Amino acid sequence: MTRWGIIIIAAMALQPFAGEAQKKYSLSAEQAVELALKQVTDIKNLQIDRELQLAKNKELIAQALPQVNGTISTQHFFSIPVTLLPDFISPSVYQVLVDNGVKNGAGSPITKPNDPPQFFPAQFGVPWQSSAGFQFQQLLFQPDLFIAVLARKKSIDLTEANIKAMEDSVKSNVYRAYYSVLIAEKRKGYLDSSITRLQKLKSDQEKLFKNGFAERLDIDKTQVTLNNLMTTANQIEKLIEIGVASLKFAMALDQKDTLEMTEKLSNDRIKKNLMDMSGFTYEDRKEIQVLNIVKDLQGLDIKRQKLAYAPTLATYWSYSRNALGQESNLFNFNQKWFKTSVWGINMTVPIFDAGQKGQRIKQAKLNLEKTTNTIDNVKRAIDLQVQAATIIFNNALSTLDMQERNVELAEKVYNTTKKKYEQGLGSSFELLQTETELETAESNYFQSLYDAINARISYLKALGKI
Repeated sequence: MTRWGIIIIAAMALQPFAGEAQKKYSLSAEQAVELALKQVTDIKNLQIDRELQLAKNKELIAQALPQVNGTISTQHFFSIPVTLLPDFISPSVYQVLVDNGVKNGAGSPITKPNDPPQFFPAQFGVPWQSSAGFQFQQLLFQPDLFIAVLARKKSIDLTEANIKAMEDSVKSNVYRAYYSVLIAEKRKGYLDSSITRLQKLKSDQEKLFKNGFAERLDIDKTQVTLNNLMTTANQIEKLIEIGVASLKFAMALDQKDTLEMTEKLSNDRIKKNLMDMSGFTYEDRKEIQVLNIVKDLQGLDIKRQKLAYAPTLATYWSYSRNALGQESNLFNFNQKWFKTSVWGINMTVPIFDAGQKGQRIKQAKLNLEKTTNTIDNVKRAIDLQVQAATIIFNNALSTLDMQERNVELAEKVYNTTKKKYEQGLGSSFELLQTETELETAESNYFQSLYDAINARISYLKALGKI
């Protein structure tokens, strides 16, 4: 078999698997948001951060629990360590001679010399030494560990608040992308209706032209308007494809997956649940929630720095057996092993650090002050956001209602002009003009619809209720 034959067979064999990898989704806006919250990488990473923090908390708690370590070792001295011992022999000998009145060769009594004491080297020990044992240690009190245990819940709250803040951002992105596609699809539907109307008008004009009741100029004008609408419709179709791709990206879906949107777009949908948006508080905003938790953690940090003046207390107990010999005795339990057992308690008391702890306390207080200032500034920014979002949203709703009425009026004018044209009481120029005005009114309506959707999302996000 040729190389290309093998490649073709392999591609055909893999084709079913490629088809199985594709998924099809039929989702409302809320379902799309719910799926995105499970899929988006940033949220997954923040959830991993939460698990990491939980593991860190357990690690801190484990430090306050008993610790047991076992040791086993052996060593060989190629040269046994030398110790200098004072010369205790010579003074003793001289003392005996003095006590017995022994005289030297000159006949004089022997006296003890007054020279500085002498030392001589001595080696103690054996070449091989082995040891096996274990140690138990219990930390009774350590300031930073004590505060860390107190702060473990706040640290989890911080990761949860970060997740909520990211979820708000994801919701905003998905809603904007979702409704942008719906608006574009609805706009495309209106354009298709306009194209159908113009094609019908052109067909009627061509029949009239053949019978001598219309001019070629009327047909050309209609064709120009029709070409413009078809170009716009083609552009909108491409925008829909890009919008769907953007929505898939916002939802962390594969681009090869199929996505169908089941939501029905209407003005009532934009105004839904607006009466439930009262009772706003700063704590509804995830940014304030995060900063408040950071502030609490910084307060605990101040306590931790102050407790650094407190002593650290720990207790321990160890037990070991040691073997000594001229030959290797590792794991040789037939010889004599000497045991050692000791219990103790250790307290470390900080006395003087040249002001380091005081400066750390000062730094912790300044960090807390900065966070307090940041919270105040964020609250002022939130006030501006809420006020601006409220004004923009109300204006968008007013504009949307006006543009909706304008479309209805433009449709009424078009229908009246069309009837006059069909009865021979109007010109094709008037009909094309009203068609263009209707298309402009529809374009303005969809722009106001898009603005209202974005204004609603911004309004809900400003209130922390998206």
